Amino acid sequence: MSEEKNRLTDVTLDEDSLASATANAEHERRVALFDLKEANSFAVVGEDRGPYTLHLALIEGRLALDVLDGQGERVWLHQMSLSALRKVMKDYALICDSYNNAIRTAPPSQIEAIDMGRRGLHNDAGEMLVKTLEERFIIDLETGRRLFTLICALHVRS
Repeated sequence: MSEEKNRLTDVTLDEDSLASATANAEHERRVALFDLKEANSFAVVGEDRGPYTLHLALIEGRLALDVLDGQGERVWLHQMSLSALRKVMKDYALICDSYNNAIRTAPPSQIEAIDMGRRGLHNDAGEMLVKTLEERFIIDLETGRRLFTLICALHVRS
């Protein structure tokens, strides 16, 4: 499989599914979208029709990953339960809130400690997503981390 084909050229979020967000959460979402479009590794198991576009949405409480080829033809619509990710999404939202509050008032050492915990949890969530999707998609850790951020943007209500 070619690296040129195993990537996403665009990622969109369903506006109707998008949770209202704080300024910090909105910034994280924009950065994740930008970074994901700049660098990613994404392949569909058993397909060789990339590069792909990905549309993320929530449908009846389930995450929908709608993958299209370069001509706009559906390659795969994958729906998954978010139950396996709920606890880590909740923990991540809490630690992000702590981090954003600490930036305003805490000493640098405390900010750094919270940020290390935040990044560690983000890595764990990315790995969990890579594992959860592995039967249908092949993604690397950085792609998993960025997708997790976008899933949180869809799911976490502020």
